[in-house]
Amino acid sequence: MSVNKVILLGNVGRDPEVRYLDTGIAVATMPLATSERGYTLANGTQVPERTEWHNLVLWRGLAETVEKYVHKGDKLYVEGKIRMRSYDDQAGNKRYVTEIFVENMEMLTPKGANVGAGTPQPLGGQQAPIGQQASAPPQSEQSVPETKDNPADDLPF
Repeated sequence: MSVNKVILLGNVGRDPEVRYLDTGIAVATMPLATSERGYTLANGTQVPERTEWHNLVLWRGLAETVEKYVHKGDKLYVEGKIRMRSYDDQAGNKRYVTEIFVENMEMLTPKGANVGAGTPQPLGGQQAPIGQQASAPPQSEQSVPETKDNPADDLPF
């Protein structure tokens, strides 16, 4: 038995690039940044913040959704699989690319709060989780839940 599962929570580094195959299937790509906070060791040594960049690939309904609703700076939760591929560049050198093929996604930036959108959107709630088959977020508005007084936040894990 083997498992290839990735869970990432980070910020979109650039607006999604979406292209459509001849068959009409949408494919989106975008970078996602995850960061570990900097800290100070007991001996006073400063450990700086560390940011990792991940190449996301989304297909079909997820690609169409990110094309409409996801912008640079938005916070995303994604689940997917790691895939590696190689290609030869123009100089004939072999290049390797590691990508995350997204299977599930949740948009965590509330509507109207995305800084990269350019045009303001009405204030509203968060988007519900979106799976591979979803082509658009739900039509109904939901209020943003308050998590400060949530007893589940006190869980030890």
